[in-house]
Amino acid sequence: MEETAQRIIDAAIYVFNDNLSATLDAVADKAGVTRRTLNRYFKERAQLIESCKTEMLQTCEQAMNTAFNSNTDPLKQLEMMLYAGIDCGYKYAFLNKLKQQSIPVQEEVCNDQMDNVKQKWFSLVAALQKNGVVDSKLTLWWIFVLFGGMINSTIDALRSGNVAQHDIKKFAWFSFSRSIGITF
Repeated sequence: MEETAQRIIDAAIYVFNDNLSATLDAVADKAGVTRRTLNRYFKERAQLIESCKTEMLQTCEQAMNTAFNSNTDPLKQLEMMLYAGIDCGYKYAFLNKLKQQSIPVQEEVCNDQMDNVKQKWFSLVAALQKNGVVDSKLTLWWIFVLFGGMINSTIDALRSGNVAQHDIKKFAWFSFSRSIGITF
């Protein structure tokens, strides 16, 4: 049963990412289940969307923590966290789409699952500023917004197919690092 529910959630993330108003029938088709089976696991659309949000938050949190723990060099940690955000791909973009379209994302869920990652990220950038690696004229929140914007721009570029996939992460890091005053 867990496997079926996960298949439905994965299908919903995929389908809703392309069209947030897609029908539950489209989700069921993508998951390879009947609408009746979908309804057995998720009584209503809102419940399915909440499950999608929880899944996306957990996936992104895990990817960001893995990236942070992958190195001890703060600059490399920041670069790996950017790559992790990009790798979350559709899942990250869908969550952001929900926020942008004012579909309520339970803040307590976001805070509980992502606060630890945000604290690591903010501490990392603050340390880089203190050491003169990142421009201290920029606020941490401004850099945080740039970080998210770079992830979204990279995902859009990937979807467009106009940028070589093997170059995209390096382009994103180059652009982001320069925007916050890092020079090599």
